[in-house]
Amino acid sequence: MLGVDKNASADDIKKAYRKKAIQFHPDKNPDNKDAEEKFKEAAEAYDVLSDSQKRQRYDQFGHAGMGGASQGGGFGGGMSMDDIFSQFGDIFGGFGGGGFGGFGGGGRGGRRVNRGSDLRVKVKLTLKDIANGVEKKIKVKKAVSCNKCHGSGAEGDGTKTCDTCRGSGYVMRVANTILGQMQTQSVCPTCSGEGKTIVNKCTACGGEGVAYDEEIITINIPAGVAEGMQLSMSGKGNAARRGGVNGDLLILVEEEAHPELIRDENDLLYNLLLTVPQAALGTTVDVPTIEGKAKVKIEPGTQPGKVLRLRNKGLPSVNHYGTGDLLVNVSVYIPETLSASEKEILTGMENSPSFQPSKSIKEKIFNKFRRMFD
Repeated sequence: MLGVDKNASADDIKKAYRKKAIQFHPDKNPDNKDAEEKFKEAAEAYDVLSDSQKRQRYDQFGHAGMGGASQGGGFGGGMSMDDIFSQFGDIFGGFGGGGFGGFGGGGRGGRRVNRGSDLRVKVKLTLKDIANGVEKKIKVKKAVSCNKCHGSGAEGDGTKTCDTCRGSGYVMRVANTILGQMQTQSVCPTCSGEGKTIVNKCTACGGEGVAYDEEIITINIPAGVAEGMQLSMSGKGNAARRGGVNGDLLILVEEEAHPELIRDENDLLYNLLLTVPQAALGTTVDVPTIEGKAKVKIEPGTQPGKVLRLRNKGLPSVNHYGTGDLLVNVSVYIPETLSASEKEILTGMENSPSFQPSKSIKEKIFNKFRRMFD
């Protein structure tokens, strides 16, 4: 399951388990039963291989020797998600060791800490917002700490140490196995791992420690973000039951389409449509930018398909690696209808040498066309 050989060191086993745990973590694979099963199997494998006695029995007897050996029955009964985060939450590091079922992971044998769920919001941004960075204020309805009990869930001093686990948050059980009696540790069923119980519930929140209210949150969006990026604000999600750790606010970036500019990573693209006289004689035109307009000089004889580059007129990199350019693609409009006098003028110029492409121009256009298919 972990992909390690029989002689793997404890450090190698821990690294392999963390990799598998992150790959199949429920936060990363929501509503995926197959991933959840693999997540549990990896935890059971780690539970065995990280314990020298269990590992020795597994080496000697294989799966048959592991009945009841790991938490919740090991390979026989299977570990619950709560057991996994309670025992191995510290393995996950910053990925989210406390994020399943609203509970955070403590170390092995530690009290369970409630964790609020994450909130997800979408924020629409214009290209100008993305270019400069922007501050947005959003109103969200979320779980907040109860004002009356300050999140404890109890009226006054209405809690007491759990009689079942005596405040430890876990209980020890002894199971009879083919290898003799095995001692296992599991979450206290009375206090759900909190180490205390409520005697007098808060009348405002019913003992939950949270209530629902609206909150205005200020979000600072950095310059250079892109469609589909997700930003995170720690602790700005839903409040946790009975004084736990708040969830996070996850902000999904949505990019509003610009009426004239197209984004290509950090570059911006603009299609400039010239008339035949403008392309032939040259001119100066206004080109839209994020901040307004920029004057661009069109040289006489500019050909369709020519790309003009305006340096640093694009978007900044979100990682501060520089700023993109504004690429202006030149197109030339050919009239679809002509008056009699206009036809006469063009007919008179048809055989003029100036209106015949030179050999070098033909080769240049052909090579450009061929590169399209390379």
